[in-house]
Amino acid sequence: MSVKFKDYYTILGIPKSASEEEIKKAFRKLARQYHPDVAQNKLTSEEKFKEINEANEVLSDPQKRAQYDELGENWNHPERGGSAPQNGFRGDARENSGVHFDGTGFSDFFEQFFGHSPHGSNPFNRPSEHSDSFSSAHRGRDIESHLLVSLDEILTGSTRTIQLQQFDLKTRKPSLQTLKVKIPPGVREGQLIRLAGKGEEGSGGGASGDLFLRVKFATHPDYQVKGFDLYYELELSPWEAVLGASIEIPAIDGLISLKVPAGTETGRQFRLRGKGLPSGAENRGDLFAMTTILVPSQISTDEKELWEQLAKKSTYNPRKPR
Repeated sequence: MSVKFKDYYTILGIPKSASEEEIKKAFRKLARQYHPDVAQNKLTSEEKFKEINEANEVLSDPQKRAQYDELGENWNHPERGGSAPQNGFRGDARENSGVHFDGTGFSDFFEQFFGHSPHGSNPFNRPSEHSDSFSSAHRGRDIESHLLVSLDEILTGSTRTIQLQQFDLKTRKPSLQTLKVKIPPGVREGQLIRLAGKGEEGSGGGASGDLFLRVKFATHPDYQVKGFDLYYELELSPWEAVLGASIEIPAIDGLISLKVPAGTETGRQFRLRGKGLPSGAENRGDLFAMTTILVPSQISTDEKELWEQLAKKSTYNPRKPR
């Protein structure tokens, strides 16, 4: 099974010279468009959302982006440009065609380019845990992959169905397993979920290795995650900031009404207790709404006249010492 190159720049619709801010804007625009919560076609949008997240995961990380740019389409042919990734999933990318995943949220290309090294040693130089030094039984290697988890899954937990294809030592053919993965509520970034006996098959009667899935939080278009807390950029119009307003904020478990007082400035922070991610059996982090005041880039003739009237009547001068 060949692994196709992923053009992350094309996926986000940006040039290779795009700045960090341009990458961020492109991701947020597409993520909001294809987020499963708002899109009409849930199945299609979910796959597109995962693809957008994967592209952002690479291009928003300077180290990953540099590695990706260096190898480009020659990633699997180091003799034609650069060297193979040194931390590739289960070793050199050219040797990884025997293991493939579906349902983890990441493509095979991502896993082979940016994946983790195997947990265990090579099965042909490590004795089985249940054999002595004279036994020919060898335990199979552990396998590690990524698992993309949404904020909703972190809040409530879920059961994910993934498929694992790997080479069968007995039949000398690829075998396909369908696995159920339980994602517990409050799962942590980087946490390993272990599926015992689902790694590489042992040899000579040795036990199979384990499968480890390393949790990676899906980037949300509206929130930043810091520990158990969520940070939301609350965009206000000038009149909402001056006069005050009641704003509905989309929390991960429903809308929350927030009263913004008159005279609110950019950078003010509102704390909504217990609306973040689970931090224990009964506790949750907080949601912080950080204000940003935006001005319209285009206005009608009538609106311009009103702004001009305000400019003449107002005594406010932001450059005057207070």
